[in-house]
Amino acid sequence: MRALRFYGFGDMRLDDIEPPQIKPRHVLVEPLCVQPSVTEAQLAFGIRTLAYDRVGKRLAESAPLQLFGHEFCARIIEVGEGVDRFHVGDRVAARAKLPCENCTLCLSGRSTLCRRGPVIGFDLPGCFSEVAILPEISLVKVDDRISDSEAACLQSLSDSVAAVETAQIQIGDSVVIFGQGSMGLECLQIARISGAGQIITVDVRKESCDISRQLGADHALNAKECDVVEAIKDLTDGVGVDVVFECAGGSPKQGMAGVATVRQAIDSVRSGGKIIGVSWFGQPFEVDIDLLRERSLRYLFPDISTQAHLQHTVHLAASGRVRLKETITHQLEGLESVAQAFEITANKSKYQAINPAQVFIRRS
Repeated sequence: MRALRFYGFGDMRLDDIEPPQIKPRHVLVEPLCVQPSVTEAQLAFGIRTLAYDRVGKRLAESAPLQLFGHEFCARIIEVGEGVDRFHVGDRVAARAKLPCENCTLCLSGRSTLCRRGPVIGFDLPGCFSEVAILPEISLVKVDDRISDSEAACLQSLSDSVAAVETAQIQIGDSVVIFGQGSMGLECLQIARISGAGQIITVDVRKESCDISRQLGADHALNAKECDVVEAIKDLTDGVGVDVVFECAGGSPKQGMAGVATVRQAIDSVRSGGKIIGVSWFGQPFEVDIDLLRERSLRYLFPDISTQAHLQHTVHLAASGRVRLKETITHQLEGLESVAQAFEITANKSKYQAINPAQVFIRRS
């Protein structure tokens, strides 16, 4: 079969390799639609972000490697021994981070807290291939009302569900979301249906602000056209908002905000409020802890998404309570287009992309 393999950072090739063999508690799938996550796209080109050292070590020791491809929709073509939740022909999506099933946390019914298990696309091959093998524990069945394209967004959406759950939004809470890429737009919609009151979004791109308004933002601020902290204060009678989601930080080389939006988040939240850190930065940076302490701020990080989160995303997308179609801007055909999808996703602003670029490997 054909599969994307990495020989090093910035060196991806489409190779002919032996297809995987079925094994117990796993399924074989044919990927239908796959998209590189923003993190994967940065790593593909050697940009420091989450798991940079881990991926670099694997490449140095074991290249060529099948890497990435954990955001997908696929169809099951064979089930292994012990698989009882799925059948041949089912369409599935997956969560990426899995429990190890052997540690004290897993054995005591707290597997959602485990960080020792493998990650699809990083430790296990993902779906940038004609056939892939996936553990049953990672999967959820895709509702017939959800397209292949929308289903490829479910893993990202499950992380956004976890982020909003972490915020514990109360009815009527005011919310700011910095960054209106795919996860920012997802957090916007989930916060809205979770009881948020006034929702203010911030981005530097007109097209992102426009989509944000379409999907429910009360105010979509273009950071190139105003002082966003002052604008937020004006909209909240000088107090600041109850909850901030920081979804814009990261490498400025890829059009992200560096750490500037973290500082803006701190300045935009009310005393005693909460900041939910969604972004990955790839390196340490300084934060004035005394300021956070003096203002009783809570800087929180989302839990990893669970099977329950992923199942909930299916209901959200199938019912139309969360709209994904509007965010999908670039669709490509065939494994030959995967390198282009990484390029677009790593430079979304340049290509006016919102969601990561998608690759249709097969049409269902």
